[in-house]
Order: sequence, then structure tokens, then C-alpha cells
Amino acid sequence: MSLDSAARAGSAVERFSVHEARQRLEHERHARLTQLQAVGEASGGAPEAHDLQIVQRGAIEHALKDIDAALARLQQGTYGTCQGCDRPIPVERLEILPYARCCVPCQQRAG
Repeated sequence: MSLDSAARAGSAVERFSVHEARQRLEHERHARLTQLQAVGEASGGAPEAHDLQIVQRGAIEHALKDIDAALARLQQGTYGTCQGCDRPIPVERLEILPYARCCVPCQQRAG
């Protein structure tokens, strides 16, 4: 069930419009790009600082991939549907993590 069809069905998703989802995702994307730039500009001569930058950069790039995938799901009409169980992801989860792929139970099972 897509976000639009869930909203038409009268579920709680109607409180979270496609427009709002796109805005949240674009905001998250911008924030991660800003973080990536800041990590790239950070200077640190210690090897530990360099290792930390590598880990931070990897985490930010992973989040950017997840955000881009969520934007693609939004375009395809599958945003808001759990990739594990095909049920709607609760709006509260999408408000906190707009690029969530799964509902919490499926995410916990995935480990």
C-alpha cells in the first residue's frame, strides 16, 4: 500500500502527506550533505581522528543512500510500506526516521 492509497483508505498516514514526506527527506538529505562537507573539512593529525572521519563519512554516505532510496519509493508510490511485511509503516516512525524501509518489528528481526 502506498502512502497515497493508505491516506485514501483513512489510515493514520493521512496526517503525513506526500508533500510533507518529500520535505522531510529533502531536509534530511541537505543535513547529511552538510555533515559530509564538515567531516571532509575537519582536520586532525592523529590517526584516531582520521579513522573516526572514515567511519563518520561511511555512516553519512549510508544515510544518503537510504534517503535517495526513500525518495525513489516516494516517486514509485511505495513510500511508507514496510519492505519486510508489506504493511504500512506507522506515521510516528516516518516522522522520526523519514527514510525508514521497515516497521520496527521487521527492523528488529533483520537485526
